[in-house]
Amino acid sequence: MAVLNLRPLAGGRILRGSQPFGLDAAATSGFLAEHGIQAIMDLRSELERSFVPWLVSNGSAPLNATKPDGGGGSTAVAAPGVELIHNPLDPNAVAGSLQAVQTPEDLGNLYLGWIRVRPEWVADALRPVAEGKRTLVHCSLGKDRTGVVSAIALMAAGESDEAVVKDYTATTRNLPNLLQVMAETWRLHVPSTPAQYFSPDLMILQSPEAAIRHFLVGFAREFGDARGFLREAGLTAVEVDALRG
Repeated sequence: MAVLNLRPLAGGRILRGSQPFGLDAAATSGFLAEHGIQAIMDLRSELERSFVPWLVSNGSAPLNATKPDGGGGSTAVAAPGVELIHNPLDPNAVAGSLQAVQTPEDLGNLYLGWIRVRPEWVADALRPVAEGKRTLVHCSLGKDRTGVVSAIALMAAGESDEAVVKDYTATTRNLPNLLQVMAETWRLHVPSTPAQYFSPDLMILQSPEAAIRHFLVGFAREFGDARGFLREAGLTAVEVDALRG
């Protein structure tokens, strides 16, 4: 398998995608080298990471050995010259219930709730990029948490709202494959997982244009611009300027 839903942002300084479905250690090493990845920003919860871990280069075990990074996350060496940074946001535990998402506007509001409660989470996710590292940003599907970080990164880089919408909605064409692979992964680890848990009819598993447009309107109303938001969230002026490339 592979990292799915993969695409570059910000002149290629960011790659956004899914978790590494089915990659053994050799494939992981090849993937990281092929894409010139210097840092992996893993936005998943501990449970999600346990299902699909990043593997060390010797192929024997997941990357469990981590050290505090001073910002609430942790860092480990994924391969020579590559940092694995755990910066988790558990969507079931922050700012609202996933089950309550019934409309695109609900989905946009969920995203706003995440950054309202955890602004530093976004700043921490983009810090390696600001330090000049080619960074893979991912969660599980590479849709929601990754989509929020990507949207703010694009805005901070000076991209238009239309560029943000285009990037977010690009996930839609990848969702059938993503949901199939994700369902297989969960059934492997939690056999009792109901089939409807990964139904494409669920709004939480869609990436509609109206959701990201609602998020953008709310973001502008609450936070102004992305550069100011990131300064307030913990990035320095130099780091924010570096996101422009």
